[in-house]
Amino acid sequence: MTSVTSMTSAIAFASIESPLGPLTIAVDDHGLREIRFPHDGMPATPDPHWHEDVSAVAEAVRQLRAYFSGELENFDLALAPQGTPFQQRVWAELCRIPYGETISYGELARRIGNPNASRAVGLANGSNPIPIVIPCHRVIGSNGKLTGYGGGLPIKEKLLALERRQLRLI
Repeated sequence: MTSVTSMTSAIAFASIESPLGPLTIAVDDHGLREIRFPHDGMPATPDPHWHEDVSAVAEAVRQLRAYFSGELENFDLALAPQGTPFQQRVWAELCRIPYGETISYGELARRIGNPNASRAVGLANGSNPIPIVIPCHRVIGSNGKLTGYGGGLPIKEKLLALERRQLRLI
């Protein structure tokens, strides 16, 4: 079971190749902190206070590779995203959306007990620092159309297709 915590400590990172382009993955003693998508085909720039340590991200990398190859549906990583209590609630609820399924922003708002908060839920979804693992790509518009995604709509489409077993990324 993936868990969410919000403490801070020294942050290690590594940039890895993925079917989506280079991903920058950051962890600390409490768990996975961030996954950053590439910009213009280049790895995202890590924060200057982070230190590079490929071994520290090894388990996250192993699970991401298994996910991309269609062999893993549920991540088993400690998560340590930084955010407000509202964002934390939204991100925890995102983790409950089953693999291969999608819900609307309105449904997500209802699930966190605030049915009138679709826009706030959308903003929290867009602020998710651990995309893929916290599956914000599984949230779509109420009309069934894809809406914004931090990595861009083509990446969101690929992730949803992978989960529908319509695409094998590696």
